[in-house]
Amino acid sequence: MLDRIAEFFVFGFVPLVVGVLAVPELSAAAEKAVRGEVIYRERIALPPSAVLSVQLADVSLADAPAKIIGEQNIKPTGQVPISFEIKFDPSVIQPQMTYALQARITVDDRLMFISDMRHQVDPLTDVPQTIMLKMVTPSTGPTASVFGQLWLVDYVDGIGAIAAPQATFRVSEAGKAGGSGPCNTYFATAKVDGQAITISEIGSTYKACAPEVMAEEKALFDALAKAASYSVDAGKLAIADKDGREILRFSAAS
Repeated sequence: MLDRIAEFFVFGFVPLVVGVLAVPELSAAAEKAVRGEVIYRERIALPPSAVLSVQLADVSLADAPAKIIGEQNIKPTGQVPISFEIKFDPSVIQPQMTYALQARITVDDRLMFISDMRHQVDPLTDVPQTIMLKMVTPSTGPTASVFGQLWLVDYVDGIGAIAAPQATFRVSEAGKAGGSGPCNTYFATAKVDGQAITISEIGSTYKACAPEVMAEEKALFDALAKAASYSVDAGKLAIADKDGREILRFSAAS
């Protein structure tokens, strides 16, 4: 009788062991994706060397670079719309954080289209997203000058548009740069060589403003410090970092 009871318990535990081994397969399937399409208004075809990059980013901190949650790089084979799917681990998504999609199209490593407005998204929903890109107007060449013009800040990487207080930027052929930030007056040293530009030794006055304004100002100064190249066309100035990513945009003051 004892032998039969022992036999019952030994064989009775076998299915439980099999069930435990199957659990990791469920964990491996814990993956989500943000899906959608990228479009632009221009009726032009992309060349074969075009590359679309779409990123899901945590943009919660205005005074820090966006944290990339997921990314997909695509070589488009036809016209827009171009479909994308960014896979990510849903466990990294926090309810109190802000997430956005950002996209760009480069051709031979030169920026051609970019998303110029913040496309905020809830990554945990299954709603398809449509990202509108804006064409980056190519520079007309070295004759398009950055000097001697007061530029109004339209866009700062990580912040978006700065509407009020209006920030400005000016650079002189003598190597001086500066302007009005969202809070303080600032000054810097600038070196311009062809379409290359570097801005260093950034300093400012010490006025204190609201925290959100100070965060905008810090983002502006950080972006200026990353400047590597620029283009000027039709009253617009764009500054990119060393990777060719557009980090600042300006309009000429009237």
